[in-house]
Amino acid sequence: MSATSVASSPSGGSDNKTEESPEEKFPARQGSEVRETLLRRPVSEDGAEVHRLIGRCPPLDENSIYCNLLQASHFADTSVAAEVNGELAGFISGYIIPERPDTLFIWQVAVAKEARGLGLAGRMICEILRRPSCARVRHLETTITPDNDASWALFRGVARKLETDCAESVMFDRDRHFRGRHDSEMLLRIGPFAGAGAGAGAGTRVAVAR
Repeated sequence: MSATSVASSPSGGSDNKTEESPEEKFPARQGSEVRETLLRRPVSEDGAEVHRLIGRCPPLDENSIYCNLLQASHFADTSVAAEVNGELAGFISGYIIPERPDTLFIWQVAVAKEARGLGLAGRMICEILRRPSCARVRHLETTITPDNDASWALFRGVARKLETDCAESVMFDRDRHFRGRHDSEMLLRIGPFAGAGAGAGAGTRVAVAR
């Protein structure tokens, strides 16, 4: 399973929301059609729709629906669902590494084709970091295959927003771990950074445009 994989977006970048109010709207004038996006904690009922979304976002590795149900329930505090005009259009799964409670690991980033180019992935990462469950988080980690330019751009952009550094190393080797059946997964470690601050409510509403 690939930890993170995001498709290229027309804007070529990512954007983070740092405002504190959980109900404030943020216009993003990239076109004439304004769409409202809700960033919220997932619930177990999202599992099947998350599975469908990931299937529409190659080259993301598909997991079982049961796995997605667990992500949307057991790991809800460190995952985020994004609705665009009431439809699930983005999902990030993550978890606090048990042995290192100051580190958030991002597992997968999925954004539907119709919602790309709006900086949604960066906003979703920021939404997770703002939650009380991430109050102690000072590092962000993920793994990316060497040729996934969109994911590298996303997370390097997040590092710039957090005003911190990145370090790269091999986490899972193509031959040693995958027996040649999968490209190596490079570990990208971002941090240390200051706490992003708690304050996220039941959902954060963002006005976006295309």
